[in-house]
Amino acid sequence: MSELGDGMRILITGHKGFIGQNMVNALADHELSLCEWGDDCSLFGVDQVIHLGAISDTRCQDWKALCKQNVAYTITLMERCQQQGIPIQIASSASVYGPDNTTFTESDPVAPANLYAKSKALVEQYFHTMKPKSPIQIFRYFNVYGPHEDHKGDQASPFHKFKEQAKTGAVQLFEGSDKFCRDFIHVNDVIKVHKKFFNVSESGIWNVGTGKTLSFEEVAKLSMGKEFAKINYIPMPAELCGYQKYTKANCTKINLILNELLI
Repeated sequence: MSELGDGMRILITGHKGFIGQNMVNALADHELSLCEWGDDCSLFGVDQVIHLGAISDTRCQDWKALCKQNVAYTITLMERCQQQGIPIQIASSASVYGPDNTTFTESDPVAPANLYAKSKALVEQYFHTMKPKSPIQIFRYFNVYGPHEDHKGDQASPFHKFKEQAKTGAVQLFEGSDKFCRDFIHVNDVIKVHKKFFNVSESGIWNVGTGKTLSFEEVAKLSMGKEFAKINYIPMPAELCGYQKYTKANCTKINLILNELLI
């Protein structure tokens, strides 16, 4: 089955962000409409929406801003797409599972441990009240890494942060990082999922990960490359009490869809 046909117009929100920049580059052969948040984007002539615009800082404590930009704008855009029969793909997060989940199956109860995760969970909760007439596809990203992370600062992926730290001669790891394991997925693989789902008419929520894990210590060593750097172990800050020490996407549900596309 072919991917989105020529001559179709795609609206991408959050195009200036990490994943957004990569998405724009990957879809450069299509006609694109770009905006930041999704609240005032024109849907005229749009055939597909990819909604990435959000406050992505997991430490954000401004609940009013998160409600406005992550929740209200997303719900409004979903409803507008429904009114006009436009498929929409929405970026969610594995953080909705919370710090104690070990199975990471889409049907698991959510247990967001920070306000950012709560904002994503609220959008999913609203989705469950809807009866979509056109596809609404919500993707729970696991730990995404890749190009264009420079502007993210401390919110950049461990791959990016450790690579930059290695240039100074020392990488900072939290104590116990050899046992902190997460599901890391390259942004290009995330984009491949989005593109393949252009051909999917089903609505739902899907994990987007690899189904494999790497420890933070393993990531640090991979990120060093040829840089010679030592590893310094530091205590974990108290404010990271909701830190997810383990994530591993259950990919059963999404693989059922992707395997069907290959038939």
